[in-house]
Amino acid sequence: MSANREKTLVLSKQNKAILVKAKSYCQEKGARLTPLRERVYEILLHQDSAIGAYDLLDELRKTDDNAKPPTVYRALDFFLDLGLVHKVESTNAFMACHHFGCSHPVQFLICDTCGDVQEIQSAGVKETLEAQAEQNSFVILRQTIEAHGVCQKCQ
Repeated sequence: MSANREKTLVLSKQNKAILVKAKSYCQEKGARLTPLRERVYEILLHQDSAIGAYDLLDELRKTDDNAKPPTVYRALDFFLDLGLVHKVESTNAFMACHHFGCSHPVQFLICDTCGDVQEIQSAGVKETLEAQAEQNSFVILRQTIEAHGVCQKCQ
């Protein structure tokens, strides 16, 4: 078996557009989107929800037998630094951000039954938290809010 096998993910039209935008964004930022990083991002885009690093590694090994955990973690760090990926802290999983390029607070709805993760944006939550921080002379550097519950499919 070869170390590198060709296996192409079938990305939706929307995800293909996001990948093109991500490539352009990396170029604008002077960040090198290597073929391996691109493959990791394709896998993240292909997921219906957040995915753990080792599950991501398993997917990567379908095309690269030599892929190792540090490879995945370095790629994830690259994408996190650029804001192309979000980390779901409570589940230690990762998901592609579909609206990168702007600074935004991260809010997740996490189903404890099926594990589905939905990213939402609520200006009201952001404004309330910022007001509370200001009242307490606190500067928010990064915001991630995670709400656990049961999604509509699992109710």
